[in-house]
Amino acid sequence: MSDTQEQAQEFFAPVGQAAEDVDKEQPQEFNSEGIRITGAHDVEGHPVQEIKSLCMNCHEEGITRLLLTTIPYFGQVILMSFECESCGFKNSELQPAGSIQEKGSKYTLRIENKEDFNRQVIKQETAKCTFKELDIEIPPKRGQLTNVEGLLSEMISDLQADQEERLKLDKSTHDKIEEFIKKVQSSLNGDEGTLPLTFELDDPAGNSWIEYIPDEASHKWSHIEYIRSDEQNVQVGLITEDQLQEIRAKRVEALANKNRNPTVSGFISDQTDIENFANEVQTFSATCPSCYRACDTHMKIVNIPHFKDVIIMSTVCPECGYKSNEVKTGGAIPDKGRKITLKVDEPEDLARDILKSESCGLTIPELNLDLTPGTLGGRFTTIEGLLRQVDEELHSRVFQQTSDSMDTSTKDRWTSFFENIQAAINGQKKFTVEMVDPLAGSYIQNVYAPDDDPNMTTEDFERTFDQNESLGLNDIKVD
Repeated sequence: MSDTQEQAQEFFAPVGQAAEDVDKEQPQEFNSEGIRITGAHDVEGHPVQEIKSLCMNCHEEGITRLLLTTIPYFGQVILMSFECESCGFKNSELQPAGSIQEKGSKYTLRIENKEDFNRQVIKQETAKCTFKELDIEIPPKRGQLTNVEGLLSEMISDLQADQEERLKLDKSTHDKIEEFIKKVQSSLNGDEGTLPLTFELDDPAGNSWIEYIPDEASHKWSHIEYIRSDEQNVQVGLITEDQLQEIRAKRVEALANKNRNPTVSGFISDQTDIENFANEVQTFSATCPSCYRACDTHMKIVNIPHFKDVIIMSTVCPECGYKSNEVKTGGAIPDKGRKITLKVDEPEDLARDILKSESCGLTIPELNLDLTPGTLGGRFTTIEGLLRQVDEELHSRVFQQTSDSMDTSTKDRWTSFFENIQAAINGQKKFTVEMVDPLAGSYIQNVYAPDDDPNMTTEDFERTFDQNESLGLNDIKVD
């Protein structure tokens, strides 16, 4: 086991240790509200509390234990467990301590060996788990703090629980399920030919997580954020089913009005003709994905010399302050992907324009920086601007939230990483930018155009089957 894996396991040890310490400590008495502090706590001093609760199995009095704790590289969570001494019923659950995120999250883990089954998983009650090669989908249910192996083992246990009854009623179904269980168990054992597996964790609320191990290969772990659909907003509780029907009714009415009066456009412009669309900033009415109030989205087509047209979109909600900006590339899907490599030797290179699309992965080996496709979304900025954004995002979302839980060596590595980023931003460090985009929709400015740039190389490549599969191209039928 590598040092990074050992460190990751140590981070989570206090959570389990806190639960074990409950019975070792001398608890206080229950107060008038039926709550007491057990004396056990996690590494940051958060206490384990016990609350008298009604058992929904036998309707006698049981005990619920609560622990608010911080999980490194993720955030704060609430661990809950219930036990009834009368009937023996037990239950455990995990809930986010924060609010629903602005966007949904989708994590993907490439399971290539038995050790990958030990990855910690935070699965909230809104999250769906998928194992593609096994054709398994675990629907949203109670929140869990577990690992990949735990998810599959629990599913096997649930299936085995009813196997005796199935054998009596339908032997054919029993045999098929038994064969499926053996297939899953074979994957857990790491038998030859069963790996790799692709594990996806999709949470519209954005509060689930798969453990990330620093410095691992970029293809093993990825994270993307997305705008929730209307149905997903109902699922996470942001709107009710009745509100969803009202939204749909308004959309139908707006479409009907447009059909009755084709001259009415959804765009606000100082021109009457849509032909001027490419020459100005267009503004159209939208709905805020965070608070569902009316807001404006601004859109502008920009021509990048020696590249192609791109669409820059910006949304600001005056009610809740939600902000979003994205860059979309247009045109047909190219036959090949593209890899761009730039050697940044001079401080002036930091001012080069860079367009990183959502499908593009970016690597800077000298800085130990590896951005998987989907990270940061589509961005049109400068190389310096991109580095500053990476520095701000990692420092605020990862380092500041988890530095208290890090050991000295891990904290030193993060500190060294940020120092290298700052040195690169200040033009004190040479580095190489490598961009791999299967859709060839990314770009770095060639300051020598139309001549070749001596510091930059561009290489077209054939997409792999997996890349086409992730982009949904294998299922496209054009006949």
